[in-house]
Amino acid sequence: MTALNGASDTSGIATITELGPRGMITLRGDLSAKPIVKAAVAAGGVTLPEQGHCATEGSGGMAWMSPDELLILCEYDRAHDILADLRGKLVKHHALAVNVSDARAVFQVTGPHVREVMAKLSPVDMHPEQFNGTMFRRTRIAQVPAAFWMPDGETVQIICFRSVAQYVYDVLNMAAQDGSAVGVF
Repeated sequence: MTALNGASDTSGIATITELGPRGMITLRGDLSAKPIVKAAVAAGGVTLPEQGHCATEGSGGMAWMSPDELLILCEYDRAHDILADLRGKLVKHHALAVNVSDARAVFQVTGPHVREVMAKLSPVDMHPEQFNGTMFRRTRIAQVPAAFWMPDGETVQIICFRSVAQYVYDVLNMAAQDGSAVGVF
């Protein structure tokens, strides 16, 4: 069950939708160690992303969270199996892998004004020359921790703690109110 039961709002300059459950595994360790990288790549199904980036394919992927942390994305119902396999591959290495799926909420903001919505709430430069492609930011949205990326030019996916899901949904909707486009992007 998601935090907000799939809440959605299409009344503003962008559509705000809580996505269904998504599998998420935090992996911490030495990201220069080949065994850790190999296990992460197998778990995420994509190549290791560069600093500040993510790599996604379908429901799978991986995001760079910090110099020693990755967020592995997968289908919700596969998270436990992927975690068990990952831990098995890393048993002889100093690493931590934890299923954080149920501690997170995932939102999607879509439409031609997504950059404006996000620029109102986050200290990230949303200009297309500054934030594009596979870039991934771990930051704040209206004072709460969150992370986001743009799978395409009119879509932002946001991950936040489940405990602040209602707040994040509300501020996203407020930033997307009709008539609130400022025309920056």
